[in-house]
Amino acid sequence: MARPTIPFHLQRFRTILRRISSSSLSSSAVTRSYSLSPHLHHSLLPLSRSSLHSHPSLFPTPLSLLSRSLSSAPPIPEENHIAQLISSELLKETGPESLDLSQRLDLSFSHITPNPSLILQVLNLSDEAGRTVLGFFNWISSKEGFKLDDETISYFVGYFGRRKDFKAIHDVLVSGKGISGLKTLEEFIDRLVRAGRSTQAVSVFDKLEEDYGFPRDKESLRLIVSKLCERGFGGHAEKMVKNLANEFFPEENICDLLIKGWCVDGKLDEARRLAGEMYRGGFEIGTMAFNSILDCVCKLCRLKEPFRLKSEAEKILVDMDIAGVPRNVETFNVLISNLCKIRQTEDAILLFSRMGEWGCYPDSTTFLVLTRSLYQAARVAEGDEMIDKMKSAGFGDALDKNAYYGFIKILCGIERIDHAMTVFKKMKEDGCKPGIKTYDLLMGKLCAHGRVDRANALFREAEKCGVPVTPKEYKIDPRFVKKPKEKKCEKPKRETLPEKMARKRRRLKKIRLSFVKKPKKMMRRAF
Repeated sequence: MARPTIPFHLQRFRTILRRISSSSLSSSAVTRSYSLSPHLHHSLLPLSRSSLHSHPSLFPTPLSLLSRSLSSAPPIPEENHIAQLISSELLKETGPESLDLSQRLDLSFSHITPNPSLILQVLNLSDEAGRTVLGFFNWISSKEGFKLDDETISYFVGYFGRRKDFKAIHDVLVSGKGISGLKTLEEFIDRLVRAGRSTQAVSVFDKLEEDYGFPRDKESLRLIVSKLCERGFGGHAEKMVKNLANEFFPEENICDLLIKGWCVDGKLDEARRLAGEMYRGGFEIGTMAFNSILDCVCKLCRLKEPFRLKSEAEKILVDMDIAGVPRNVETFNVLISNLCKIRQTEDAILLFSRMGEWGCYPDSTTFLVLTRSLYQAARVAEGDEMIDKMKSAGFGDALDKNAYYGFIKILCGIERIDHAMTVFKKMKEDGCKPGIKTYDLLMGKLCAHGRVDRANALFREAEKCGVPVTPKEYKIDPRFVKKPKEKKCEKPKRETLPEKMARKRRRLKKIRLSFVKKPKKMMRRAF
């Protein structure tokens, strides 16, 4: 019986294996190759023909085996895939005998050089990792070929800030001392203030340089005051500025921020008191301060007396004119947004058309606010025109996925599902990829209107586009259920002569019986 002929690529494969096994590879190189990928160790063992066919995923071709066994690192996959692998390593539950996180990452990812984009993806995918991310931070800090910078440290500060783990933030800032910059400081103060730790944000200024290596200067002071005032901690910010006035004399910009802080907190009297102190101290109140006071007045009017909003806002505008403070686009945005919130859309459009009289021109915020208000008032044609004006004015970039989702949500809320589908189509034409929330909202509304076929078509479209929409049970709104048509009463048939005579006899009999005299014993006595 003749021996079967061996294919040429298998002969070449055996020759390569003989050369690899006969070559004098150092034990350290073999160990290093094994630590990079556990499959490389198997590539040095002789394989039979059957084992080659039983493991096609490990050894697809002789050329790929050669590249794996001779290269110092396997080919790097896509960045998203690497981020998912590292994230799964961070989320993995470990036992007492398992290796340290840095050792596990070195075993699997020693050939990868991190970059800020990869680190941000890993942190976004590892919400439940907790303090394990500190080990990841230490690993990338000790990685050769990678240098920590201000941007990277700010990502870790933001991650632990979302978890309100300020002890871990302290460890990260101490480790990055001398490297952290303004971006990290901004993220740190922002997370403190958003967590309600305004007192800690004030006290951290005194130890910025000593503990964390941040410069303790007027720029850092302005940053802390700005973050405090954005969240309505005007009292803490004012006290801080007054205590440091001898060291850092406050500028007009800082004073405007303090007024804004009191206005965000809704304390108009304190804002007016501080504005009076500034005026007596020789400071000029800027446009930002007046806009903050105007916004505060409008908010208070909306809560208490909406009909007084126009008159009270007019008083603030007169004060601005007397003080010689010019109006800007933010002034008009405050007025237009507050008018739209009390459903005075017509007045808001009139003000929009008069912006040019003061040398101001609308921005993306102005167009978005007016478009939402027009859709809310069911003036859908005018809302579409406002979108076209926005694009022609050069603000088409502001029409992103979130803006379109807001439009669709409003249209679905007023049961204009057909126009919502039109805006959805326009959204895709502008290059915005709809997300899960957009598809889920539209499918729910279509099902509520009883248009299940359109909802199923949207679901298939989402699957085709790779949007992970979860199928749900949507209820049909009783208002849109088609009621069965009531059958109209058929026209009575024409009676025949015998039927007509029988009906007359029955009627006459009833009339005759009605005149029959009742027996006396059945009648009651009147008294």
